[in-house]
Amino acid sequence: MIRLTREVRFSVDRDWAGRIDLERPITNSWAGWPSAVGLVPFLRLRATLAGRPDERTGFLCNIKRIDALLREHAIPRTAAQLERRGWRWPAERLLLDLWPRISSRVPAAAKLERLELLATPFLRYAITCEAIDMVELTQQFEFSAAHRLHSPQISERENRETFGKCNNPSGHGHNYVVEVTLAGEPDERSGALAALPQLERIVGKRVINVLDHKHLNRDVPAFAELNPSVENIARVIWGMLDGAFGAARLRRVRVYETPKTWADFEGA
Repeated sequence: MIRLTREVRFSVDRDWAGRIDLERPITNSWAGWPSAVGLVPFLRLRATLAGRPDERTGFLCNIKRIDALLREHAIPRTAAQLERRGWRWPAERLLLDLWPRISSRVPAAAKLERLELLATPFLRYAITCEAIDMVELTQQFEFSAAHRLHSPQISERENRETFGKCNNPSGHGHNYVVEVTLAGEPDERSGALAALPQLERIVGKRVINVLDHKHLNRDVPAFAELNPSVENIARVIWGMLDGAFGAARLRRVRVYETPKTWADFEGA
């Protein structure tokens, strides 16, 4: 089984609804097609296909076909729905609306496994074939903190050998990035899985205000006897947030210690 993901980037102008010219040249797909005219939303849509590649070409699906599929059926539909329903229409409803239009047109050799909409660089929504009535919402946060990698369960020598310079008694700092993912069925009235201002208040109060600009070992009780590795930080943040979002379920906590190192915790 192979999974192939393709991303298309596009800007949406309500005036384009029903009038997007699919023959318009694509001059800069990195910046998005159709290109931005004025101050308009810039969106990214990712489609993940799964299946077995063709033995002759090695392709699961030619990415040109994926591009054409998304540009023909997702971009015009997005423009039309925003023109019809207004700019405050929930992203969750847009994604649920796009799923059947895309999944029914995927080439026969593959199936649509995941559709992900990036509303901003820090906020994204996803739906998967496993539960097409459920939506995942992922919001990104950040905090800065110092820590010392040190375990009271092993000797001083073992700590120095295991953690090296990260065992420096004075500690060292990171600009941590935290991704909080919720999952569930969107509310029937609002169409949203969770109100973003409420989500941000909860994470701000329970996590960011507790950890930001702190020395984790010294200032945060949860790490008084627990080594503040990125793995343990993800676990602790899960405990801070689990059960705090009403009908929405906490699906995953991801913590980036650096752009090259991160840990996921899903409550298992």
